[in-house]
Formats: sequence, structure tokens, C-alpha cells
Amino acid sequence: MLLPSVLQPLAGGQSSLTAPADGTVTVQWLLDSLAGDYPALSRRLRDETGTIRRYVNIYVSGNEIRRLQGLATEVAPGQEVLILQSVAGG
Repeated sequence: MLLPSVLQPLAGGQSSLTAPADGTVTVQWLLDSLAGDYPALSRRLRDETGTIRRYVNIYVSGNEIRRLQGLATEVAPGQEVLILQSVAGG
């Protein structure tokens, strides 16, 4: 998973994270696997019901998961997962 600079402090300063998986997994599985090591990051990405927050966009191989199968979107080994957080200001 590739993280924007705004989220990197919540992941120990890392710009990318990997999750050990034996084959194809879902986006939900990836996020669940990161929750134990990075709970603050997990809370920033998903609400208390586990739904992706509206200002967070997750892409698998360049395709936004809301246009695919959401959290059930499959991720094959080696596929790039990009997380972007909308930033507002004025």
C-alpha cells in the first residue's frame, strides 16, 4: 500500500506498507491486517462501522474501489494499492 505524506506519520513514517498474504486477498483484509500495527491509521481510513471514510479514496491498480466492489475488491499479489486522503482548506 502506498500512503500519501499526510498519512505517513500514522504508519511510523513509512510511505509504503506491505501485508503478508498467501494469494489474492480483499481490500478489507489488507486494512484489517494493518489495524493491529497501525490503529491510528486504521481509524483515519475507516469509521467505527468499518466503512471507508468519505474523504478517503483507495485505488487498486489505478481503479477506485468504490467503482469496483468496495472493500470486497480483490488484490492479487504484486498489485499496487494507493490510498489518498482528500485535503480541504481555504
